Amino acid sequence: MKRLIIAALALAVTALGAGMTGAAAATRTALFAGGCFWCVEADFDKVPGVVSTVSGYAGGRTANPTYRNYASGGHREVVKIEYDDSRVSYERLLEIFFRSVDPTDPGGQFCDRGKSYSTAVYALDAAQKKAAEKAKQEAANELGQPVVTPILPAAKFWAAEDYHQNYYRSNDRILTRFGYITKAKAYEGYREGCGRDARVRQLWGEAAYTGIRK
Repeated sequence: MKRLIIAALALAVTALGAGMTGAAAATRTALFAGGCFWCVEADFDKVPGVVSTVSGYAGGRTANPTYRNYASGGHREVVKIEYDDSRVSYERLLEIFFRSVDPTDPGGQFCDRGKSYSTAVYALDAAQKKAAEKAKQEAANELGQPVVTPILPAAKFWAAEDYHQNYYRSNDRILTRFGYITKAKAYEGYREGCGRDARVRQLWGEAAYTGIRK
């Protein structure tokens, strides 16, 4: 009897492992640059089907960039998005991405200026490239003006420092001009002060996505 129980448990563990492997196989990656990576991370964490987000740097010419030197190395702030493609499609992520930024601005995003804050979609394969170009054209048609967000080849992703991850919801306290407050509170002030949501709503109207849907 004991051997039968052990055998049954072994089969159950094997079946569970197979199920976990199947779930992992369904996970895909998207890489978007949409200005401040705290904001992109905050927006996409609220999308059903997104498994995880990581803020980082990509697209530059230097290795191991840091927050101090990523811009001078030619990198953009980016977010790596892991998603369950049985729950949300890459096409849907692109739709949300374009409607959560100002893709008509070539010089940065909102109050943050320069290439390091400019938008881009890094297509990780041919299928993503095709989908991204289609989404870009659809965005341009909807806006009735050119969309300047480039669709770029896959680029090496470098994770940003730990203190940038989940910044928008961190209860760690930092000293700011408003006092000793949490990162989450500082993020709220930054996002509002930078005019991100106001501009997205002005540009996209009812189609705008600001992390809390329309």
